[in-house]
Amino acid sequence: MKTDFTRIYIDGKWLNGNSEKSIINVNPFNGEELFTIQSANKEDLDSAYKAAQQAQDEWAKELPQNKRAILEKALVVMQENKELIIDWLIKEAGSTFMKASAEFGASINILKEATTYPFRMEGKILPSQTPGKENRVYRNPLGVIGIISPWNFPFHLAIRSIAPAIATGNAVVIKPATDTPVTGGLLFASIFEAAGLPKGLLNVIVGRGSEIGDEIVTHKTPRLISFTGSTDVGRHIGELAGKGLKKTALELGGNNVFIVMDDANIEQAVESALFGKFYHQGQICMSINRILVHKEVYDEFAELFINMAKNLKYGNPADKDTNVGPLINHDQVERILGDLKTSVEQGAKIRLGGTVEGNVLAPTVLTDVTNTMPIAENEIFGPVAILIPFDSEEEAIEMANIYPFGLSGSVHSSNIERGTSIAHKIHTGMIHVNDQSVNDEAHMPFGGEKDSGLGRFNGEWVLEEFTTLKWLSVQHIRRDYGPFINQLK
Repeated sequence: MKTDFTRIYIDGKWLNGNSEKSIINVNPFNGEELFTIQSANKEDLDSAYKAAQQAQDEWAKELPQNKRAILEKALVVMQENKELIIDWLIKEAGSTFMKASAEFGASINILKEATTYPFRMEGKILPSQTPGKENRVYRNPLGVIGIISPWNFPFHLAIRSIAPAIATGNAVVIKPATDTPVTGGLLFASIFEAAGLPKGLLNVIVGRGSEIGDEIVTHKTPRLISFTGSTDVGRHIGELAGKGLKKTALELGGNNVFIVMDDANIEQAVESALFGKFYHQGQICMSINRILVHKEVYDEFAELFINMAKNLKYGNPADKDTNVGPLINHDQVERILGDLKTSVEQGAKIRLGGTVEGNVLAPTVLTDVTNTMPIAENEIFGPVAILIPFDSEEEAIEMANIYPFGLSGSVHSSNIERGTSIAHKIHTGMIHVNDQSVNDEAHMPFGGEKDSGLGRFNGEWVLEEFTTLKWLSVQHIRRDYGPFINQLK
């Protein structure tokens, strides 16, 4: 497997990009320059899409067992290179060792699920209202899929689209985030090259959004754009795709709530909240954004939460016992500190943390927060926990639904039916009772409502996203067209 990632990958070839600009890949923890890569431009993007389109025609006809064999080989390649992949996730994405290991495992599960897709391209035979007619419905690949992968869980969230796209007979062109060109794209070129994937089916374009960001969507070739990222960018992609009548699969931002009812097991709730808030520094679309706690248990929850949060180890993500590593870049640090400062001016109290060293923001806990402060209104995407009190079940539901996001969430109650009843009333694509909000299983539908996105990934649901249906009818006997034809005889 190739391990030099200083070139882009088009039609089975490792090439220098044709842009005059370059991208410096930097370790977010220590600022070390990992390498410099020449950016791709519109010419490279066009070449990639043309290669994908040409390769896809034959791939769509390939026998399902042959498609599956390549995916199974890719599994072997990934497992053989586990340490390499984890190392890149740590040094490029700022992942802690624990998070990188878990991300690798989740990616393996996605690929395992995808190996089943070639034999799940099911059609149907349906009755007809016309005598002698047979209705057939075929499931076919879309063609070429454009993928824009994020920097937070780059490996997992890229393979989540790459593997099912290839498994269902499509070709792909992927543009990884410029912060994570290796773990969000180039690693897959190397993995699938080693697995024997025919050239042209997987192309990786590393380039700046200002140069090719719109063009990856507006190019005439792709039939679907898969994007994971912010709501603002997702909305722009949706507008561009809509003009070209292209499908989109968009997993966007969230403002996920964690609701602690007055009858919750406080120790269990605190443990769940710590994981759901501080895992990968809170840089997960599913991370807890607001912790809503019933006023009867607010002080008890806050005391235990703060005492346990004090023990979180933060700093170098390469240390195997580190819980909280760096944010991806200093712009993210400054953005969070700005919301933190304004919220404190409005009455919030910093009970823990608030300090910064480099790109590492210490685990931070705020109390006396209201639901309208900037730190509550905006997606934090960092290691800042905010505790907001509420008086009643109805108030908690209203507070949860006030913002136009609906990705994930959680409810804690010792009464399962009560917790489930509340969960049903939260407008979100995913929600979990007596757990936290960061859950993803390869066979379960993953996606959001409202401003948190369109479509669903994983399992049978991604099959719907990445394929199209064709109605083909067969008239077995001569059809009688009635007076329309009879009067002509």
